[in-house]
Amino acid sequence: MIPAWSAVLLVLLMIGFPAEALGASIRGLSIWWEVLFPALFPFFVISELLLGLGIVHFFGKILDPLMRPLFRIPGIGGFVVTMGYASGYPVGARLTAQLWEQKLINRSEGERLVAFTTTSDPIFLIGAVSVGFFHNVALAPVLAAAHYGGGLIIGLLMRFHDRKAESTRHATEGKGTNSAPGKRKSRLSEAIHAMHFARLMDGRNFGVLLQDAIQAALRLMIVVGGLVVVFSVMMELLRQAGGIHVLAQGVQSLLSLIHVPPALSDAVVNGIFEVTLGARSAGEAVSSGLVHQAAIAAFILSWGGLSVHAQIASLLSHTDLRYKPFLIARFLHGCIATCLIYLLWGALGPAL
Repeated sequence: MIPAWSAVLLVLLMIGFPAEALGASIRGLSIWWEVLFPALFPFFVISELLLGLGIVHFFGKILDPLMRPLFRIPGIGGFVVTMGYASGYPVGARLTAQLWEQKLINRSEGERLVAFTTTSDPIFLIGAVSVGFFHNVALAPVLAAAHYGGGLIIGLLMRFHDRKAESTRHATEGKGTNSAPGKRKSRLSEAIHAMHFARLMDGRNFGVLLQDAIQAALRLMIVVGGLVVVFSVMMELLRQAGGIHVLAQGVQSLLSLIHVPPALSDAVVNGIFEVTLGARSAGEAVSSGLVHQAAIAAFILSWGGLSVHAQIASLLSHTDLRYKPFLIARFLHGCIATCLIYLLWGALGPAL
């Protein structure tokens, strides 16, 4: 009932503010075409190719002894961690969904994996936030330590999620280890065998695989672009209707309780909806103190914004992975990253 009334309200606001809605739509489309498409599309294509070629299975076998005891996910999740942290949201969720579709992970493992692999990419954190918004490259080390360190802490905490669930065992596990009595293949040999087995199971030649990868990546990019445009319009309509102002007043009261300058409330509100707008607003609040600005930016980067949440929910909609664990993990990640900024500021923060 509530989503239905929300949709009706959104339509009425678009009728009342048509010029503002059009402008916000164009801005959202510009962000998608100029920033997100060139940044994400190559990673989506490459990830599809690596899955088809069996490279993911190779890394899964190599990293299995590390990933299982630390995070209670198969070693194949190590590839998702690497790609997720390197390329940013929503690549981690996309790869997690792919592993689930191939029955390489179960629901509990997928929920643990997507919870701590949804992060900002280093280029955005350093180039856009530290240099572009804060004009201070020395801020990058403490921001990165808080953001990615917080993500790893979430991963360690998520190992306790759904503790009674069984772990996934791949069909290739243990194969080839009994071919000669008293001998066991090295982990590298097992990894090569797992990669070869996965390639045989896929069966597509490279031309077909590349074509399928591009088509799948394009479909996903269209979904991402649509969500960015929709949330850009929603934010502008809420701003025109005064909803953003009401929310900002509530955030101001909350920030006062934790001794953070209320002037950063606009950054928090913008960051709740969209990470880029929130991080930019945090960098512009120069009167609030750099450490507080960095703390809010760390929260926004780790929370990800509802625009990213919508992208993740869309990717998970074709699986049995639940959104609620991801939502809780994003909020906890934001809180942990904020605390880490204050804890690490003396050692890694820029000299004033």
